[in-house]
Amino acid sequence: MSPTTERHRPLSHARRHFLGVVVSTSVKVAAITGLATAMSSFPARAMGRRWWRHSGEPSHNPGGNNQNCFLRGTSIKTPTGEVCIEDLRIGDNIETMNGKAATVRWIGRQVYKRNSPSWAASVMPIRISRHAFDQRTPHSDLYLSPNHALYIDGVLIRAKDLVNGLSIAPSLPADRQIIEYFHIVLDTHEVVFAEGAPAETFLLRDSNHESFTNFAEYTRLYPAGLCPPMVPFAPIVGYEGGRENLMALLRLGIPRFMGLRDPVQHARDRFALRARETAGAGQLYDIA
Repeated sequence: MSPTTERHRPLSHARRHFLGVVVSTSVKVAAITGLATAMSSFPARAMGRRWWRHSGEPSHNPGGNNQNCFLRGTSIKTPTGEVCIEDLRIGDNIETMNGKAATVRWIGRQVYKRNSPSWAASVMPIRISRHAFDQRTPHSDLYLSPNHALYIDGVLIRAKDLVNGLSIAPSLPADRQIIEYFHIVLDTHEVVFAEGAPAETFLLRDSNHESFTNFAEYTRLYPAGLCPPMVPFAPIVGYEGGRENLMALLRLGIPRFMGLRDPVQHARDRFALRARETAGAGQLYDIA
């Protein structure tokens, strides 16, 4: 072996090591960028199956099983006090998490009648029991449709992904033959206070308002739609067939760079622990 070859061998090894570090870092950076892009630009794609229809794609289930709504009787915070959602009107102001009042542009409504012994899981409300989150929130039992998202730890998490069977569980406030849901459309996607808990308003995308019973009213009021197009208030996360995608990204080593964790599991575990501790202290939850 020539002296020249011997001189270059250490350099070649160092170069290979350097290139390996570059490639490894590039993969992690790409993963971080991909996750951030997915969660901010296309929140429905961040954790799996898409929740919203995009141009050229088929619409939602026409039965309206992807609705995100408040059950009749839910109190919404306004500058003058709390108002039941069914009593809100176009032009009313409601308080938002950013501290500003926002004007109601439309109230969507959906009505379901029970035609079998039990309600379909996609329609049955999720009850967030009084003080399920902390000692003050919500201040009364809150009933949401399964896909309705709450603002928790900087992200939006659907009610059905928080179910623990105790403080958060499928339930109705009474034996009803009709379930009536309402939702709020503002100029932008916001977080408002429902029974004191931070919950999303309607994220208007394309023609998803057509899942509401009274969608013709919206079309008449806003034939050109609302402008500009809505963007999510915060990243929307969930497990709709995509928990493996989230966990795979986390296993790439992203937590070492960004301190990421599974936000859904973290919130669910926290609320479940609180429910067990509260139940142990003598408070019982009606899980019927």
